[in-house]
Amino acid sequence: MKMRKLGDDLEVSAIGLGCMGLSFGLGPAADRQDAIGVIRSAAERGVTLFDTAEGYGPFINEELVGEALQPMRDQILVCTKFGFKIDDEGQIVGLDSHPNHIRDVVEASLKRLRTDRIDLLYQHRVDPSVPMEDVAGAVKDLIAEGKVKHFGLSEASAKNIRKAHAVQPVAAIQDHYSLWMREPEQTKFRVCEELGIGLVAWGPLGQGFLTGQITRDMTFDDPNDLRRDFPRFKPEALEANFKVVDFLRELAIRRGSTPAQIALAWLLAQKPWIVPIPGGTRVVHLDDNLHAAEIDLDDDDLREIDDAFATIDIKGAPLSEGLDAAIDR
Repeated sequence: MKMRKLGDDLEVSAIGLGCMGLSFGLGPAADRQDAIGVIRSAAERGVTLFDTAEGYGPFINEELVGEALQPMRDQILVCTKFGFKIDDEGQIVGLDSHPNHIRDVVEASLKRLRTDRIDLLYQHRVDPSVPMEDVAGAVKDLIAEGKVKHFGLSEASAKNIRKAHAVQPVAAIQDHYSLWMREPEQTKFRVCEELGIGLVAWGPLGQGFLTGQITRDMTFDDPNDLRRDFPRFKPEALEANFKVVDFLRELAIRRGSTPAQIALAWLLAQKPWIVPIPGGTRVVHLDDNLHAAEIDLDDDDLREIDDAFATIDIKGAPLSEGLDAAIDR
């Protein structure tokens, strides 16, 4: 596996593993032992960056990741997140990034993850009621204590990234970024270049759509599937958006690869400090996705992709109104 650097000194595999979908958010959870097998297989294949959060479940995804990675803890990097208010019934009921809450979340996450440190700790969503300087200061204290190694922000504005970085250097931001969600190019690339911050791309395969495995007759009715509320996945929009998949399939055939590999290789070609974290519920998904790190798209390939997407009118917003409203712009 090729390696990349986030921030000044956080070296990670060029492709990480987003663990959320193994237990939450994209349909029925995988069988626990199968999920553990997928995570461990990723580590065996050279993946070092594993992404989870207290909010995934809540809690159950951290527990899964902690169990799966405990045997190889010193060979991998665990990333998790704070920032939500979760009630006694395990329901997310709002945001909370007050310093005392951050400390409580980290202590609980350490236990669930079966570890003594978190390698990369993100604020999951910006809490407008708490000054970013206070958030960064709380994480700075945890870093000084050795409980956290690096600081990150998820879906934070450039303004708040700068505020945080001035208090505690930000190693990475995590943003929704893919071939059909390119907003970070306009909103985050400049600040990343200027401050030396890496970008971890979540949703790099368009919640599965860019793999070419979603068919025209698929529905997303499972209550655990967030895509049921994504306008881009409504039947009328989905049908129009198959122009994206048709193009990726045709290019993949010519390149002797797969649509997923083209989508991930395109992300890797954008900047040397971008690291995608595709999910996957089976080992076959890993084998498909991880091979993208070995694919080098040349200038002609990249130009063809950009030209093709410039002519495709992608229909529907990429996220639900509620998820989009939580993004700090």
